[in-house]
Amino acid sequence: MTAVAERTSIFMQRKERANELAARFDYAAEPLRLVAALADAQGTVYERARAERPSFDALPAFVVHASLPRVMEAAMAAGTEMLREAVLTRFHDGDLEAIVRAWIAGEAQDDTDTFLARAATSPVLEALPALGEHLRAGASDERRCPSCGGAPQLAIHSDTGEALLTGQRLLECSRCAMRWAYARMTCVSCRETGGGRLPILADESRLPHLRVDACEVCHAYLITVDMRKEPKAVPLVDEIVALPLDLIAADRGYTKITRNLVGL
Repeated sequence: MTAVAERTSIFMQRKERANELAARFDYAAEPLRLVAALADAQGTVYERARAERPSFDALPAFVVHASLPRVMEAAMAAGTEMLREAVLTRFHDGDLEAIVRAWIAGEAQDDTDTFLARAATSPVLEALPALGEHLRAGASDERRCPSCGGAPQLAIHSDTGEALLTGQRLLECSRCAMRWAYARMTCVSCRETGGGRLPILADESRLPHLRVDACEVCHAYLITVDMRKEPKAVPLVDEIVALPLDLIAADRGYTKITRNLVGL
C-alpha cells in the first residue's frame, strides 16, 4: 500500500470506529455519528488536496470551495439541530474565507466557526504537511507539533508488540494529526515532572484504555489513549468516548489543553 493510500484509509478507519463506538456508548453516539459523517467528507478532501496541491496563500480559498461544502453537508446530515442552524447561518451570512483565515492564524473564534474551519482545513494539512511550515513560523517547542506548530489533541501510549518493551508516549496534533514523541511523566502544558503533581484520573471498568493525565501545577490535562489495552483504538475517535473523564477533570478544576473536533 502506498503512503497516500494508507493515509486515505485512515479516514475510513475513523468512520468505522466512530460507528462502532456509537453503537456501544449511548452518551457519545451523537458526536460520534457526526465524526463518522465528517470522515467521509474529509477523506474526499484529502485526496483532492493531494491532487491539486494548493499553495499556502491559496489555502483559505481552496478550503472554502473544495472542503467546506462537504463539511457543511455532513453537519446538516448528522449534526445537532443547534449545529445545523448555526451552519446555515454561516453559509448564508458568514465570510467563510475569513473564518478559515482566522482559524489558520490561531485567532479566537466561536464554537461554530472553530468547528467548520477545523473540520474543513485539517484534512488539507494532513494531505500536505509542507503547508504546516508556514503555520509553525520557525518555533521550536517539544510540546507543539513539529510539522505545523499545533497544540496536541491527545496522548498515545503505543504498543510495541513486545511484552518486555515499553512503547513510546506520543502526542497527536489537533491541527494536522501528526504524531511525535514526548517524555513520559511530563506535563504537556508546563513541563512539570514531579509525579506527585501529575494525577491520573481513570475509570478502569468502563473505559480501560482511556485516562486523564492532569497537572496540579498548571491545572491542564489531556486524554491518553492506551493502544496496549485496546489495539483497535483510533485515538482521535476514541478520545470522544472519554466524555465522563472530561467531566470529572472539569469538576476538579482542570482545563483541557485542546478541545476536540466536536467541542468536548
